[in-house]
Amino acid sequence: MSRAKKIRKKPKTVFFVGSGPGDPELITVKGKGLLENADVIVYAGSLVKEKVLQYARHNAKIFNSASMTLNEIMRVVVNAAKAGKKVVRLHTGDPTLYSALREQADVLEKRGIPYEVIPGVSSAFASAASLKKELTMPEITQTVIFTRLEGNTAVPEKERLSELAKHQATICIFLSVGMIDKVVEELKQGYADDTPAAVVYRATWEDEKIVKGTLKNIAQKIKKAKIKKHAMIIFGETIGEGQKAEGKRSKLYDKDFEHGYRKKRG
Repeated sequence: MSRAKKIRKKPKTVFFVGSGPGDPELITVKGKGLLENADVIVYAGSLVKEKVLQYARHNAKIFNSASMTLNEIMRVVVNAAKAGKKVVRLHTGDPTLYSALREQADVLEKRGIPYEVIPGVSSAFASAASLKKELTMPEITQTVIFTRLEGNTAVPEKERLSELAKHQATICIFLSVGMIDKVVEELKQGYADDTPAAVVYRATWEDEKIVKGTLKNIAQKIKKAKIKKHAMIIFGETIGEGQKAEGKRSKLYDKDFEHGYRKKRG
């Protein structure tokens, strides 16, 4: 047997799992299976809905990372992995969006600990589903921007909302509802006052709340609703109810559109 065939990859011991937006049934099948078999679970308690932990083994060691520093989190993860334990680091939504995944993965790579990233349903998609709207529509926009307003984390100058607004695409704004006046001020540099807007508070949770409006009045409406955090902000014509969003159809199922699976019928 050749030397190459003798070399075996180390089994993955750490799994970064996206728990989804809130509803525990929206975790992926793979994510659920990993939770069921994990020896150690470190979950983002300030964001992850604890109901998802119902899938964990009764004897799994569970840590809430809400009050932990990066060093404390990684000490738990690394020690468990070195002891041969299966570790799940449970993130809210999708672990590749606003999750500090990279700084945790860097520690594992330096220690030679193999890991895997399991995607999850983002709150942006869950919010669109709650609105029963598409984020893209033919002739309106084929682009979706995911971004946030500058807060404790800096935003590159070229990615300020005032600059992104000039594209007039659908825009999903994370982690910014507490600064809604600033959001509106920036977006006015590109969007018209009558641009449809929606704020979805705790998408898919039992206390989900939806507030609809326009760029002109959405700030006033969400202040009245007393929404200050845990909400997705979406602006764009595709989520509106007016004529601009009506009658726009994809070519995919058009009888006059021919592709590899269907002949033209027009």
